[in-house]
Amino acid sequence: MSQPITVTNSYDVIIIGAGHNGLVCAAYLLKAGYSVLLLEKRPVPGGAATTEEAIPEAPGFKFNLCAIDHEFIFHTPVIEELELGKYGLEYLHCDPHTFCPHLDGKYFLAHKSVEKTHAAIAQYSIKDADRYVEFIDYWSKLMSAVTPFFNAPPQSVLDIAGNYSKQNLMDVFKVAGSKNKLLDFIRNMITSPEDLINEYFDTEIVKAPLARLAAEIGAPPSQKGITAGLMMLAMRHYPGMARPQGGTGALTQALVKLVTSLGGKILTEQMVKEVLIDNNKAVGVRVNNNQEYRATKGIISNIDVQRLFLQLVPEKAVDYKLRNRVERRIVNNNETILKIDCALSELPNFKAYDQDNVDHLIGTILIADSVAHVEQAHSLANMGQIPDSNPSMYLDIPSVLDPTLAPEGKHTLWIEFFAPYQIASKEGTGLNGTGWTEDLKNSVADNVLNKLNEYAPNLKDSIIARRVESPAELGERLGSYKGNYYHLDMTLDQMIFLRPLPEIANYTTPIKNLYLTGAGTHPGGSISGMPGRNCAQIFLKKQKSFFGI
Repeated sequence: MSQPITVTNSYDVIIIGAGHNGLVCAAYLLKAGYSVLLLEKRPVPGGAATTEEAIPEAPGFKFNLCAIDHEFIFHTPVIEELELGKYGLEYLHCDPHTFCPHLDGKYFLAHKSVEKTHAAIAQYSIKDADRYVEFIDYWSKLMSAVTPFFNAPPQSVLDIAGNYSKQNLMDVFKVAGSKNKLLDFIRNMITSPEDLINEYFDTEIVKAPLARLAAEIGAPPSQKGITAGLMMLAMRHYPGMARPQGGTGALTQALVKLVTSLGGKILTEQMVKEVLIDNNKAVGVRVNNNQEYRATKGIISNIDVQRLFLQLVPEKAVDYKLRNRVERRIVNNNETILKIDCALSELPNFKAYDQDNVDHLIGTILIADSVAHVEQAHSLANMGQIPDSNPSMYLDIPSVLDPTLAPEGKHTLWIEFFAPYQIASKEGTGLNGTGWTEDLKNSVADNVLNKLNEYAPNLKDSIIARRVESPAELGERLGSYKGNYYHLDMTLDQMIFLRPLPEIANYTTPIKNLYLTGAGTHPGGSISGMPGRNCAQIFLKKQKSFFGI
């Protein structure tokens, strides 16, 4: 027998998913005077931006279960406009920010200061050190030139133009202010990170970490159209990389405090099962216990558009052509992450860095021996193979910078290892038919930690307890399609006014009062709050237009 339907009081706006973009969007709408309800499937808000005591055998150790290093948010006015410092948000800046050790004793160590980084590279290659300065200067100016696009809806020309300061315009001229510069800019955007890296540099000391960070977009460095990932290292120099004190979840906590102080309501363990449509208008949602919530002015989806249109919106409410394009036109490759969290009794002792201080452990640590090493790690994952015979990885020891994350004298270890969501030849087995089982994920984790132990021989003996989350488990926990925490691939063909599709790229949909936000909308994934802020702008303009203001 089906459960009876219960309808609650209505709200102006309902937001599906209380991830950081949903919370940012809610904050702007609440400040504008609208009533807002956020519905979150997990027991805690935050989505991919949480910090939790996730290992029962290691009480007092706090882990960032997904997002950890923040860069993009410093290119937005979100922190200042929402005054998040008043709600407890404090950032700790990472300097040095990137360490990449090699087994031969060499290492790449990048400081926020480009000059210090130049000196560190010069011990191996003066030419590459000089070229590195040129490289970072170009990508920093390019980032300045395009940032105004990020902080406005992608089809709102006047808003974009209004974001340009004198400095932004000067950087546009420096990057694309002549025919040759413009053509070079276009070529740089459509070529591959590997091609550009090889154009600039000779040594793997510099090339490997650049390739590894560029591939954070979720594709091999040889793939055309993902060179935007090369901005990653430039952003770590300016404006810099940081982490909230208390972990990424501290950003969520500040947003939650703000939202609730403004009268917003957040309900957890409320998984939306259906968006209610009446005469081509979104009017409410139905959740897992059959309860219905009504919205008079808008439903905003903070989940990916494929789940929204293919699972939550009734089929008859979506035009067949759009539904087909959402299902087949949006590209979401097979690469996601296997996540490993460890409680440590002591810091890893990397053989390549024998100095007494621990500054090299403050930021990101990359295990990337060469561009080819990075290429293999990502290409195999895309093909459904697990690249764990010679793993490349991205790791952090956040307790070095923030001792509040672990008991005194102890540390936390965060490891991201790219792996396939669907394992080739294992279809229909394991969790959700992906091939991932408990035994397999732990076997892969063993291989990853064995590799890391080659660089830091005390690592394995220092592990008090660990938590391993397979790609299938990650996707299920976050509710992300194919485990993609970016919602869909961040390739050039799916960015700016093309994200997620041209006809729904401005946060609106053909269904009246149904809006989109989150990582699957402009300007994409990572911790920024930009999609939430931009969506709120569109919503507020729609309300003014409706009333003729």
